[in-house]
Amino acid sequence: MAKRKIRILIAKPGLDGHDRGAKVISRALRDAGFEVIYTGLRRTPGEIVNTAIQEDVDVIGLSILSGAHTVLFPKIMNLLKEKGIDNIEVIAGGVIPEKDIPKMKKLGISEIFLPGSSTQDIVRWIEVNIQKE
Repeated sequence: MAKRKIRILIAKPGLDGHDRGAKVISRALRDAGFEVIYTGLRRTPGEIVNTAIQEDVDVIGLSILSGAHTVLFPKIMNLLKEKGIDNIEVIAGGVIPEKDIPKMKKLGISEIFLPGSSTQDIVRWIEVNIQKE
């Protein structure tokens, strides 16, 4: 029996209008064999969580460049908790100051990929940490 492909939602929360990086990551993940859903720009935390549930994803990848991660990421993580969702890993990337990484991980974000992270590193992290039957 074939393994189900890992499903990943790439999301751009908030008013951040730059999505080139999210599109590059989406394509790299797709080329690595994952199923990828891209939300497009300017999504609310509610839209992201609802889409993740509707699409039955294994991973939510948050891409942020606006600096609003300290406001938006907690909202997303709280919505997941409120809805009883504990089987979706959340990863993030973008412009996130190193000093904020421990706070983001304490929220439950599994991994943070900073500018300059290679797409291969992201693919490898998902392959190692997300197992699907």
